Amino acid sequence: MELEGYAVIGDTHSVALVGRNGSIDWLCLPRFDSGACFAGLLGAPGHGHFALAPRSDARVERRYRDDTLVLETDFRTSEGVVRLIDAMPVRDRHPQVVRVVEGITGAVPMRLELVMRFDYGRVVPWVRKLDDGRLLAIAGPDALVLATAMATRGKGLETVAEFTVHAGQRVPFSLSWHPSNEPPPPPPDATRVIEETTRWWRSWSARHAVSGRYRDAVARSLVTLKALTYAPTGGILAAGTTSLPERIGGVRNWDYRYCWLRDATFTLYALMHAGYTEEAGAWRDWLLRAVAGDPGDWQTVYGPAGERRLDERTLAWLPGYEGSSPVRIGNRATEQLQLDVYGEVLDALHQARRMGLSRNDDAWELQRLVGDWLESRWRDVDHGLWEVRGTPRPFVHSKMMAWTGLDRLVKAVEDHGLSGPVAEWRRTRAEIHDEVCRRGFNAALGSFTQSYDSDVLDASLLLMPTVGFLPHDDPRVRGTIAAIERSLVRDGFVLRYATDESSRNVDGLPGREGAFIACSFWMVDALVSIGRVDDARSMFDRILSVRNDVGLLSEEYDLERKRLVGNFPQAFAHVGIVNGAYMLEGGARISHRSRT
Repeated sequence: MELEGYAVIGDTHSVALVGRNGSIDWLCLPRFDSGACFAGLLGAPGHGHFALAPRSDARVERRYRDDTLVLETDFRTSEGVVRLIDAMPVRDRHPQVVRVVEGITGAVPMRLELVMRFDYGRVVPWVRKLDDGRLLAIAGPDALVLATAMATRGKGLETVAEFTVHAGQRVPFSLSWHPSNEPPPPPPDATRVIEETTRWWRSWSARHAVSGRYRDAVARSLVTLKALTYAPTGGILAAGTTSLPERIGGVRNWDYRYCWLRDATFTLYALMHAGYTEEAGAWRDWLLRAVAGDPGDWQTVYGPAGERRLDERTLAWLPGYEGSSPVRIGNRATEQLQLDVYGEVLDALHQARRMGLSRNDDAWELQRLVGDWLESRWRDVDHGLWEVRGTPRPFVHSKMMAWTGLDRLVKAVEDHGLSGPVAEWRRTRAEIHDEVCRRGFNAALGSFTQSYDSDVLDASLLLMPTVGFLPHDDPRVRGTIAAIERSLVRDGFVLRYATDESSRNVDGLPGREGAFIACSFWMVDALVSIGRVDDARSMFDRILSVRNDVGLLSEEYDLERKRLVGNFPQAFAHVGIVNGAYMLEGGARISHRSRT
C-alpha cells in the first residue's frame, strides 16, 4: 500500500499505522522505539498485522473525528455500510488498541485477520485462550491479549474470524500489551474508551487559537506533533517509523523514531505560536536533560527519554517497504560530529527565553559551556545537517549555525543582562562570519554553496536570512535564493541537494531521493523574506496538495511517481505547515523565526 493509504493513531507513547483497507501494519509496543509487534509495513502480512474489513469489495471513505486522533473508516459495500473506529487511548501504563466495528446500513459480512509477531516480525508467540475467552500471545518479555465477543480460530500461525455486522450493531475489539511476567490487564469497555479518547483530544485541541485560511491543516499538524511526543519526557520524535525509503527500491532507509536536537527551534516556534506553552516547555526541558554533560559528548540524536545508545543494525529477515532494503533500527548518526546542532540548541534556548518560557537556572550555565566549546571547535570539518556518510567537510550551514549560536550568546548578554565573556564571543562570531562570506560564497554562481570552495548548492542555505546571518535584502542572499530556485526546485518542491552520481562523493550513498518537504517550507520562508509573498503562498499550497486524505505528510515527495516517500508521518514536515501558515497569515512581514 502507498503511504498515502495510511492514517496514524497513537497514545503519546507510540503510534500505529492503519491502512485504508482496515489493516494495522505497523505498531511498536510499549513505546515508539520498541520492537514492532506488527511489522507488515516493512515486509509481508506474515510479519504482523491486524486487519478488520468487509469480505467483499468496498468503497472507502475515512476521516478523523474533527481535531482528534480517533479515526473513522467507512466501508460501502453492496450489502451495506459499516464503520471501523480506531483509537489508542492515552494511558498511564498498558498500551491498548481499541477497534469498534459499527453497522450503519444493511448487513455486512466481515473478516478478522490477526498475525502477532514480536521483535519486528521475527518471533512467533505462544498463543492460548484464557479462562475468560480472551486470546493471550506471549514471547520473551512481551505479551498481547485480544478481547472480543466474536469467536476466533487459529489458521496456521494466524488468528481469524468471520462475522456479520447489522445496522445499529457495534462489535468491539481491544488489543492490550503487558510485560509477559505480569497478569493481563482487565479488558476495556471499548465504546467508553473511544468516547473518552475523543474527549481527551478535543480538550487538548481546544487549547490552540488557530484560525484563518489554513486552520484545518495547522490543527491536524498540531495533533500529529502531539502524537509524536513521548509524554513521559516531552521528547518529540522525527517520525513514528523506521526504514521507509527516500526512494522506492533504494538504500536511503533510516530509523527516525528518535529525537533530533536540530528540530528544537522550529518545533518551539510551532508550539509557542499555537499557544502550547506547556508542550514547548517540556520539549525545552527534554533538550536540557538530553545534552547534560560535556558539550564534546553531545549527539545530534537521542532516544525518546534521552538515551544515547542507539546502535544501528539491519534486520535481514525483513525485505523492506516495497522491497527497499536494508531495514535498519538504531541510527549511526550518534557517532557523527554535526556542528550545527550546537547552534540550534543555543538558538532554541535563546528563543525560549525571548518568548517567555519559565526560567531554567541550568540553561545559562550550559549555554556558556557550549560557547566555550564552539570557540575552540568551529573550524572543524563535520558531517553536516544531512548526516552525510561520506567524507566530513567544512559545510557552510554548519559554520553558519556556529555563528548563530555565538550570536545568541551575545544577545543574551546584551538584551537580557546575563554575564559571560561577550568580547570573546563577539570576536569569534566576526571571524566565522568573515570566513563564511570569503570561502562559502561562489561569485561565479552568485550564491553561497554547500561547503567551502565548492560549486554545489544546498537548500539549507535558504536559512541564512531566517537565522539573521545576512539580511534578506543582501544581494548574496537574493542570489542564493535565485540559484536554488533555478537548480533545486522541481514541480513546486525543493531538493536538499543534487543526488546524482557526482553527489555520491558528498553523501557517500548511491541513488537519488525525493524532494525534502521541510526544505520546501524553507523556500516558502525565503520567498516571503524577499517580498514574494504570492509565490510563497503558491508553493505552500502546492505542498499542502500532496497531503493524504487525512492531512498527513511524510519526509519526502517522489516527483516521478507522484507519491509520498520517507518515514511517516514526519514531524518536521508538519512543523513546516504550522510555521509557514503563521508566517503567511499572521507574520508575513516579520519572519516567524526572527532571531535578531
